[in-house]
Amino acid sequence: MRPSGRDLNQMREVTIETGILTHADGSCLICVGDTRVICSASLGERVPMFRRNTGLGWITCEYAMLPGSTHSRNRRERTVGHPSGRSQEIQRLVGRSLRSCVEFASMGERQIIIDCDVINADGSTRCAAVTGGWVALRIAMDRLMEGRKIASDPLVNQVAAVSCGAYAGQTLLDLDYAEDSEAETDANFVMNDDGNWIEVQCTAEGMPFTSARLTEFLSLAEFGITQLFALQRSAVGRLLPVA
Repeated sequence: MRPSGRDLNQMREVTIETGILTHADGSCLICVGDTRVICSASLGERVPMFRRNTGLGWITCEYAMLPGSTHSRNRRERTVGHPSGRSQEIQRLVGRSLRSCVEFASMGERQIIIDCDVINADGSTRCAAVTGGWVALRIAMDRLMEGRKIASDPLVNQVAAVSCGAYAGQTLLDLDYAEDSEAETDANFVMNDDGNWIEVQCTAEGMPFTSARLTEFLSLAEFGITQLFALQRSAVGRLLPVA
């Protein structure tokens, strides 16, 4: 029995509300159970130095947790002058995940910054950031095309992410904090809508896991991410897959 009472393959309730920030080029609030993340996409006309004069665009990400998002106050990272190691890891994950679905030549030399701010954390914040980050990016790309700044759609795939884990000997989909904090194995999966894996993070917190357990994780993750794809499309007003 899961602490939440959910079935082993049952995700928490997921909602995605778009347009919550007035000035961002794309934004959403994604809620996965009690995990809530604001994701925004902001257009910049200048790319990093290594992209200049290449004709290619760039996607990057910044991730942070608000002080009141966790059980005890989370210190603002600006007070120490740099992101924590955890924040750097997650923002790199989100950036890699979203860059995997972009055809950069279609963007021209523009950069889009994805900001993911956790306002309430109850497990799997990085997965929510990837899933909501894609929605914000999708909206921003649509605005670029509507404004005739780009001629063709640079987004070639949908991307979403979900967590899995082993808890009390059982294989679970979408871990909340109570499960994640006691998990025997903790895993995060990023997949595109072609059914290809972008990133697999799987760590034994206790006993090492078997190949059979990893296969179970992959199956559960695909099941959950397919549901997230449908929610993403609904959020941005697309009834059919983007690809």
